[in-house]
Amino acid sequence: MQLIDTFQRVKNASRTLAFTTDQQRSQILCDVADAIMAGKADILSANAEDLARMERSNPLYDRLMLTDDRLQAIAADMRNVATLPSPLGHVSQQRTLPNGLRLCRVSVPFGVIGMIYEARPNVTFDVFSLCFKSGNACVLKGGRDADASNRAGVALIHKVLQDNGISTDVVALLPATHEATGEMLNAVGYIDLCIPRGGRRLIDFVRDTARIPVIETGAGVVNTYVDEDADIAMATAIVCNAKMRRVSVCNALDCLIIHQAQLPQLQCICMPMADKSVIIYADQRAYAALSGHYPAQLLQHATDESFGTEFMDYKLAIRTVDSLDEALEHISRYGSGHSEAIVTRNELSARRFQQLVDAACVYVNAPTSFTDGAQFGLGAEIGISTQKLGPRGPMALEEICTYKWLIEGNGQTRP
Repeated sequence: MQLIDTFQRVKNASRTLAFTTDQQRSQILCDVADAIMAGKADILSANAEDLARMERSNPLYDRLMLTDDRLQAIAADMRNVATLPSPLGHVSQQRTLPNGLRLCRVSVPFGVIGMIYEARPNVTFDVFSLCFKSGNACVLKGGRDADASNRAGVALIHKVLQDNGISTDVVALLPATHEATGEMLNAVGYIDLCIPRGGRRLIDFVRDTARIPVIETGAGVVNTYVDEDADIAMATAIVCNAKMRRVSVCNALDCLIIHQAQLPQLQCICMPMADKSVIIYADQRAYAALSGHYPAQLLQHATDESFGTEFMDYKLAIRTVDSLDEALEHISRYGSGHSEAIVTRNELSARRFQQLVDAACVYVNAPTSFTDGAQFGLGAEIGISTQKLGPRGPMALEEICTYKWLIEGNGQTRP
């Protein structure tokens, strides 16, 4: 493998992190945050190169774009991660066996975490901050769309590490090629855990191809059910926030499920979206309710493909149901296990929804836009896990640690 030397250097560097203290790692994160703001002109210039190669109509354009405000938010998240308690050294179990052996289960880093991601240069900083704080080295594999931005970010991180006497090999950015992806997914013995973050195609490819352990994250087909007992003003605010806050992120709303009793109120829920030119794909009953009350050029008939699609765009599907059970059936069929929400004043319906929806994050009377590591108080996130084995939901410091057993004896032998 052409990249084996890179993988070996990162593996070796990961062991050196055991000799750093949490205070040192936190201070370096603060230094990187300062460097982001001091070097924002270079980062934005590199980002402008990437943006110039992408059409503004591309749904990934918003994900790719960095701004002064977004860099400030990235730096603030990094400082926040620096202030969080270390996830390392936590004792989760401790016992003494009848034979006198003392057992202790303690949290430790995975070692080397590989991250494959698409046009999201903020992920470069988020992954580094979480990995470094938790004592993990990281191998980053970004996409071609964000290559200049990613290289500017890693160069900045390397400069801070070097200034602090830390090996720059604790974070490596691979070439933005398919060949590099293939080598990374076959880096057995070098990369301990791989996390893909992007669209369904990327995640499926990584899961089906990798010879190293993988945690699935990212793909989100998100539904919100407006119950027959919903407060319409609340429903309008929740639906519009979930759909329009940032359409390109994985927690954005893709399908509004509405109880047929609320169809007379559907125009009230949808009208704010007309200002953002949201295209609505409505089923027959919803289409009839919106016809004449929503711009005709933005209202289309839903097809089978309208449901179960992660739009990442100013597009929304609407499905009409006759009961909560029918809404649950729709979510079970079309949801991706990411985030689902119900708007209702009925406590029994809310509890039933929480109990029966199989997703990482289940909301009652709140928008799915809150599915985010920083919003959950985790500092940042390395991704949203939609699987059930291992971490589930926003993955932050604790989720990228494993544990080992420490056993102390006094000469005992096993009979």
